[in-house]
Amino acid sequence: MIEITFPIADRKELEKLKIGDRVLLNGEIYTARDAAHKRLVALIESGKELPISLKDIAVYYTGPCPAPKGRPIGSCGPTTSGRMDAYAPLLLDCGQAVMIGKGERNQAVIDACKRNKAVYLAAAGGAGALLADCVKECTVVAFDELLSEAIHKLKVEKMPLIVAIDACGNDIFSLREYK
Repeated sequence: MIEITFPIADRKELEKLKIGDRVLLNGEIYTARDAAHKRLVALIESGKELPISLKDIAVYYTGPCPAPKGRPIGSCGPTTSGRMDAYAPLLLDCGQAVMIGKGERNQAVIDACKRNKAVYLAAAGGAGALLADCVKECTVVAFDELLSEAIHKLKVEKMPLIVAIDACGNDIFSLREYK
């Protein structure tokens, strides 16, 4: 297992990751789904200020469920990443370092990973309750009117992930054994 902490001290750490590597993610990450991605891209395209800095951040494609009493967050499993493919290349070009979700990505996203030395980490689908155990703090930081699709800042500890696309553009889903 390779442990990585965000904010990342040196982005070159990501360049060492290879597809199939198992990662434990620690530190601060952000959530964003379709609606938040659409708004971020609209703000970028109109030249307006973003509610968060994209520089070297990790974004988890999830819409957290409400937190049960005594917990920082409810279930927070990954959503299908392909739904963000139209937006991801621009966000990576603006500095985002890591995407976290489930499923395959299109060629434009793979190319953007390679161009920006970014990575895509896969989370286990259907394991939202287990992934919620990794979340120690949760705060809405933007677009609160979007409810579960708002951007949340999470503090995570030992979130288990797998490198699905590495900084060289290698894609685990393109391997013969996965087809």
